[in-house]
Order: sequence, then C-alpha cells, then structure tokens
Amino acid sequence: MSEAEVGEETQISLLKRSGYSDKAIDYFMNKVNVGGIENPSASFAYTGPCGDSMEFQLGIDDGRITEAKFQAIGCAGSYTAGSALTEMIKGKTLDEAEGITAEEVVRHLGGTPTSKVHCTCLAKRTLEKAIEQYRKAIGER
Repeated sequence: MSEAEVGEETQISLLKRSGYSDKAIDYFMNKVNVGGIENPSASFAYTGPCGDSMEFQLGIDDGRITEAKFQAIGCAGSYTAGSALTEMIKGKTLDEAEGITAEEVVRHLGGTPTSKVHCTCLAKRTLEKAIEQYRKAIGER
C-alpha cells in the first residue's frame, strides 16, 4: 500500500470516528463540485460566524440552476455541506433552491456531526446571498 493510500485510509477513519456519514466522506474525499465556473451567472462569498468562508458560483439559465460549484476555506463539514447543497440545487428553480433547508441538507448527507451542523447553515446562507445578488443584477425583486 502506498503512503498516499495509507494517508487516505487514515483520513477516512478519522472522518468516520468524527461522525461523518459514508456519503459525506465520499463528497469530501472526491471534492464534489469544488471549484469554479467560467463566467458564472452568480457568485457570492460569505464568511460565517465560525470563521469558515464559502463561495458559491451558479450557472443559471431561464430561471433554473444549470451548474453549481463552490469553494471553501474551512473544515470537512463546510466541504460536505457545500457539496451536498450544490448537488441538491442542480436543475431547480431559484425559488426551489432557496426553499431547501439546512435540515434537508443534513438528511441528504445521511447525518452530520452535531458540532458541524452550522456548516450546513453556512452553505445555505451563501447560496441565499448568491441568489439575492443574481436577482438584484437582473432587476428582479
């Protein structure tokens, strides 16, 4: 087994012991939707009260989210929440995406450590701000 594989197994073991679900660990290890979008329709960065920061970039076409990516400076919880929410909003209207609750993100993940629930709130708030910025830019609301 290579050093990288041992490191990955150790990281997965630590995440499991911390209370992350298999789905959350998969999102974190595979960096699902982490990155940027070239010429996004909306982009917003937000720093939560815990100090973690997140940026959402959205591709929006005809009122529907066609692409969603994020970047974060934070813990595994921020990454799992960002990955989950970006997966959940693809194909949804802006209103549908805004209607997703932090609790739904936790359910989508199959649970999250109690101490990391605030990370789903960070992802939700960042999404709301990105949509708000987009609506202002197009003269809506």
